Amino acid sequence: MSSRPRVGFRLYLITDRHVVRNGDLIGACEAALSVAPPGSVALQLREKDLPARDLYQLALRLREICTRADAPLIVNDRIDVAIAAGADGVHLPFDSIGVSMARKLLGFDRVIGVSSHSPPDVAGATREGADFVVFGPVFDPLSKPARKPPWGPSGLRSACAAGAIPVFALGGITVDRTRELFASPQPAARPAGVASIGAVFSADSPAVSTAALLQALDGSLAGSR
Repeated sequence: MSSRPRVGFRLYLITDRHVVRNGDLIGACEAALSVAPPGSVALQLREKDLPARDLYQLALRLREICTRADAPLIVNDRIDVAIAAGADGVHLPFDSIGVSMARKLLGFDRVIGVSSHSPPDVAGATREGADFVVFGPVFDPLSKPARKPPWGPSGLRSACAAGAIPVFALGGITVDRTRELFASPQPAARPAGVASIGAVFSADSPAVSTAALLQALDGSLAGSR
C-alpha cells in the first residue's frame, strides 16, 4: 500500500459549464491550465446535471488536458466515473457516502477532498482521513446566489486551525481577497490555497484570470513564510 498522496496544488478550479462565456468548457479548462506551472492547479469536474455517460466522456477529455498540464483531475462525487476515467481523485459533497467508504473504493493512490461548511466539519474531515477540504462560503459566491451567510476571513482562520489537512477557501474569491486571506500571522490559520468557479470560468479570459490568481497566491505564500 502506498502512502497518501501529497496535496501540492494551491489553486483548485471547479468547473461549471453554465457560466462559461462562450459555452466552451473544454477550451476554458485548457486555457486556464495552459498558464499554470506543473502541479500548481487542480481541476475538479463538477457538472452534476450531466448523465453518467456524458460526464464520463467529458472526464476523458479533461483527463487528456490535465495530463498534458501535469494537473490533478478530481471528479465531484462520482467515484465510478473517477475510476473509469483514470482521475486522480474525488471530491465528496458534505452529504456524500463518506471518506472511509470512498477510501475503500479508491485506495490510497487517489486523493479525497471534502466540502466543509464549518470549522467542526474540517475537524471531522481530518478525523475521517480526507486529504483536503474546501471551506466556504468565505465571501458571497460570484457564480451563483448565496445559500448561507459567508464566514469571512475570521471564519476561514478558525476552519484552518480546526484540522491538520489543507484547507482551500471557496466563495467570492478574487485576486484582492486572495491576498487578504493570507494575512494571518499564525501559519496554522492560513489556507493552503483558494478554490474558484466564477472568477475563472465566467471570466472573459480564463487564462488571464488563472494567471492573476496564481500570482496573488505566489505573493501571498511568499509573504507568509
